[in-house]
Amino acid sequence: MTELLPHVLSALILGLLGGGHCLGMCGGLMGALSLAIAPERRDQRLRLLLAYNAGRILSYALAGLLLGLAGWALASGPLAIVMRGIAGLLLIVMGLYLAGWWSGLTRIEALGRGLWRHLQPLARRFMPITSPSRALLLGGLWGWLPCGLVYSTLLWAASQGNALHSAALMLAFGVGTLPVLLATGLAAERLGSLLRKRGVRVAGGLLVMLFGLWTLPGPHQHWLMGH
Repeated sequence: MTELLPHVLSALILGLLGGGHCLGMCGGLMGALSLAIAPERRDQRLRLLLAYNAGRILSYALAGLLLGLAGWALASGPLAIVMRGIAGLLLIVMGLYLAGWWSGLTRIEALGRGLWRHLQPLARRFMPITSPSRALLLGGLWGWLPCGLVYSTLLWAASQGNALHSAALMLAFGVGTLPVLLATGLAAERLGSLLRKRGVRVAGGLLVMLFGLWTLPGPHQHWLMGH
């Protein structure tokens, strides 16, 4: 469990500081969701937005659990050391993205476009939002929206070799994305501007890359743990 804590912290940082990408991918959807709330339910907007985000975060955890089962099967064999290496490299790549030094991971978004084409018509059936249950289901569907940051985090989480750990990391990632997207739905801008500050993003990116280096197999782990 102690070894999992740095990964949970990494997942939270990825979600929180990945807010700029989340705003680009989901900010418009959050605005659309707010507009889709039935007029007689506008006084319950916060409650409905929370239900939507709960569904989205739970869908991340479910994806982590499912892909984590495949990761567990691979980690039980001789590929365990390879998967740990992949996990470390993915963290370094995501740290580079957070710091604004390289955005290649966004190319992974193409992997989910076919699935989203099938889910999008179903998601429209839940609009307008008239109850928390409809918001929860809609959020659960929108959690599968193609997103390079989500997919990269999912691959990293699955490489842990433990399905429950993978689900926990995706849950932590989802919780990290909550402040920015919830603030967007409530038309709050201060938090988003803070998280987009260059210094904050670089510091977060460097911390995630440090965890990536710590994850990579090798004698350097003992030196990092000592510092």
